[in-house]
Amino acid sequence: MSVDVVTFGCRLNAFESEVILREAESAGLTETIVINSCAVTNEAVAQARQSIRRLKRERPQARIVVTGCAAQTQPQMFAEMTEVDRVVGNDDKMRGEAWRKARTAFDAQPSFGIAGEEKIAVADIMAVREMAPHLLEGFQNGLPRVFVQVQNGCDHRCTFCIIPYGRGNSRSVPMGAVVSQVRSVVERGHAEIVLTGVDLTSYGADLPGAPKLGMLTKQILRHVPELKRLRISSIDSIEVDRDLLDVIGNEERLMPHLHLSLQSGDDLVLKRMKRRHSRSQAVDFCTHVRRLRPDIALGADIIAGFPTETEEMFARSQDLVEECDLTFLHVFPYSPRPGTPAARMPQVRGEVIKERAKRLRAAGEAALQRRLVSEVGATRQVLIESPTQGRTEHFVPVAITGETPGAVRAMKMTGHDGGRLTV
Repeated sequence: MSVDVVTFGCRLNAFESEVILREAESAGLTETIVINSCAVTNEAVAQARQSIRRLKRERPQARIVVTGCAAQTQPQMFAEMTEVDRVVGNDDKMRGEAWRKARTAFDAQPSFGIAGEEKIAVADIMAVREMAPHLLEGFQNGLPRVFVQVQNGCDHRCTFCIIPYGRGNSRSVPMGAVVSQVRSVVERGHAEIVLTGVDLTSYGADLPGAPKLGMLTKQILRHVPELKRLRISSIDSIEVDRDLLDVIGNEERLMPHLHLSLQSGDDLVLKRMKRRHSRSQAVDFCTHVRRLRPDIALGADIIAGFPTETEEMFARSQDLVEECDLTFLHVFPYSPRPGTPAARMPQVRGEVIKERAKRLRAAGEAALQRRLVSEVGATRQVLIESPTQGRTEHFVPVAITGETPGAVRAMKMTGHDGGRLTV
């Protein structure tokens, strides 16, 4: 075994795990397992810890390195685990130097038992001001969909969120570097690009001239005409600029699928979350983009059981599923993160949070079923992800057989199996 990377959390972590694998292997590490952790919820942190213990039992001779958001925000906790040999910061994980230092430390300590403080290699993430692009040659085992990181960090301080302390302040990859990376990926035969970041719609504020995400998408589509499909990951609707709306309404190569960071449907809860939009603004945005792109599919993140949330407040969140006609719902049971303002607010009982999350997930499942039914009989352009599955322009999964991954094919939807469309 050389290096294995175990990924938790978001799409951005999935992209970064590929960089970690490349840099760690280039540094000459062997017999090493890297845990790229997530800090969004207590459950995500617990899952990382459980995996560390399990992997050490399964591979007792392997070194274990923990990195990612949870490692950045709680390095001491991981360093105190006897199974862990090193804790690497969230910015340093993208740099070859961090992995060369890890190898040097391991070579100097051939036997296990490194002291807790000696394990920690975590710098001040808030001191990071720039972001370098990372070009990958063999991304994601040749899958046709590739994530391109264009932004990292967040300047906002939502009261429930620990991520700015794990990712640092917002910083962007210059447009020219992004276009070059997209062109390189397309030249290697990938059909679909997904632009990703922590706070994607804040893209460009730190760059000369302060270009916005809409301008970046226009530059990509203009300068890489061979790109078949462009997709953008989760966005904050209040930050969407006119250029991006123009692309949504007029550029067929931008896929008709948006995922929105809504979090709640109640104005008082949104205020206590320190979100920058109101319920009416969220609904108006969904109405507006449907006017621009009538067939667009919308998804959203919604938190169940935020502190002080009453049943009436929760009902307003649940109503958003139908009012905004959401197809894909990511439900997060509220989890108090140490050091965040929301953790000090009056908490909703755990059993109530679980019950509300269950109801939200049921609403999301019903919404997906409605979408599947509405797609039957339509002809869609399907990106073949594997011999058994593809995705429509709207990101709806399609069950297929006997297809070659990487192609984009027109297919008529004949039915669905409850979770995927069938052809």
